[in-house]
Amino acid sequence: METLNRVDQKVNININGDDVSVSKGTTILDASKKAGIKIPTLCHLKDCTPTGACRMCIVEVEGARNLVASCTNPVAEGMKIQTHSNRVIDARKTILELMIANHPMECLKCDRNGFCDLQDLAEEYGITEVPYQGRKRHNPIDLSSPSIIRDADKCILCGKCVKVCEQVQSVNAIEFTKRGFESVVAPSFNCVLGESNCINCGQCIMVCPTGALTEKGAIGDVRAALKDPTKIVIAQPAPAIRVTIGEAMGMEAGAISTGKLVTSLKKLGFNQVFDTDFAADLTIMEEGSELVHRITNNGVLPMMTSCSPGWIKFVEHFYPSLIPNLSTCKSPHQMMGAVIKSYWAKKAGVDPKNIYVVSIMPCTAKKFEAQRPELENDGLRDVDAVLTTRELTKLLKTSGINFKNLEDSEFDSPLGMASGAGDIFGASGGVMEAALRSAYFLITGEELENIDFTGVRGLDGVKEATVNVKGLDVKIAVASSLGQARKLMDKVVSGEAEYHFIEIMTCAGGCIAGGGQPLNTDLERVKARLQSTYAIDAKKELRKSHKNTEVQKLYEEFLGKPLGEVSHKLLHTHYHEREMK
Repeated sequence: METLNRVDQKVNININGDDVSVSKGTTILDASKKAGIKIPTLCHLKDCTPTGACRMCIVEVEGARNLVASCTNPVAEGMKIQTHSNRVIDARKTILELMIANHPMECLKCDRNGFCDLQDLAEEYGITEVPYQGRKRHNPIDLSSPSIIRDADKCILCGKCVKVCEQVQSVNAIEFTKRGFESVVAPSFNCVLGESNCINCGQCIMVCPTGALTEKGAIGDVRAALKDPTKIVIAQPAPAIRVTIGEAMGMEAGAISTGKLVTSLKKLGFNQVFDTDFAADLTIMEEGSELVHRITNNGVLPMMTSCSPGWIKFVEHFYPSLIPNLSTCKSPHQMMGAVIKSYWAKKAGVDPKNIYVVSIMPCTAKKFEAQRPELENDGLRDVDAVLTTRELTKLLKTSGINFKNLEDSEFDSPLGMASGAGDIFGASGGVMEAALRSAYFLITGEELENIDFTGVRGLDGVKEATVNVKGLDVKIAVASSLGQARKLMDKVVSGEAEYHFIEIMTCAGGCIAGGGQPLNTDLERVKARLQSTYAIDAKKELRKSHKNTEVQKLYEEFLGKPLGEVSHKLLHTHYHEREMK
């Protein structure tokens, strides 16, 4: 009871002449936000340890000798604060000028031009000239990663990427190195990003305020393929794209844009547009069958999902003993690529070598995944290029496509039908829910009536449930963000927790908040995307993967049966331990 009283204790303060009452322990930054006052910051990251590194959030507190960082200082009873006094504004302007003095003047060719927090603040504070001159840093651009480009010269040492990698993802792939003017954020032991234990999630890109971290682009490769008359170029958008591309193109957050997405890809020149959601249904058939096989044959449990490539690499680095627990299923877009270059190629009478598959993904780690040698068939990659949501947005805008006014189109057949179960793969808990809808049938031979497993939905870091399947209690767990996954894995390794099936999404909230999604993603946008994802599912007649007639036809005509010889060759893979850095 005493703890509750302390939490609820109020502190009365004055901000810019107005009285404000906030909970004890609230920072000046959060108190100001509650009062509707925006204090600029370049280093603050919600739910992570504040450092005051950028100093942009400084404010004037009556009685204090110096200006104080509002993100690290809690309020006190009777405190009087000025957030935008002349002294504060002059200091912030000086701080910005010093940052810019050591920053490359490359805005016009920077990937973050127009989406740069430093650029926005320079405009807000009227900086047109920089009075300071001095030595500038000259670091080589790190192009070693298949997913992320690191340009240390554009880094302002805010530390947000370090915090999200350490405190949210628990990967610790990057850190502050060297001292003073030579300080730089880089992988440990002076190795390059591609040789580190980076899992390519791209969450560092999402929080970077400048262009120091960006995804490795594939727009040029895709444009070249679209212009090549010898190539049959096929697009496949992921489940999460249909609730984010509209937002990126100027529509409201969570706008459902499936039909417009298909039309836009056709206008770009793609020969076929198939639906990765179809492959999500296919994944459930294979993964659900694999789960049933493990449960009924004393296989390795808990079985863990394999749809999220950042999570897979995380296990390979940090929990190699759990590699046998991973489902052997490829992720949906890799399955789709394999099916396109085998089944569809045969039906269409084309040489698989002339097919160029482009995955439209919410995820930078998919770029890494597409290049894994374990995911090749007969010397051909399943997927030739991966575009993030941001890259597709650029492609659409530079092609002059008015996305909002496009008519709706349907996905091409025979790889365009998808159930609602396939649609919800983009949300944390979606893969689990989709699997349960079909696993029940695969175990009992009976259809499940109540198919909404709301217990695995939502944005909580870890969700647990027990589902009774004809007397068998199936214990499940869902986690999103690798920091939450680590907590779960430690329990599994120690024997503290026992499960049958675990779903892990690399990014908090799932693919709807992936590292390739629109920048400036906040919690309200994620919630809107989540709501739209489940709305798509709820409106569909077909809501179970095993009821997808096009998937059934694929098995009848080509694959034979789940976990069969053909499906094992095309749709399954293996993983291996990776060196730790």
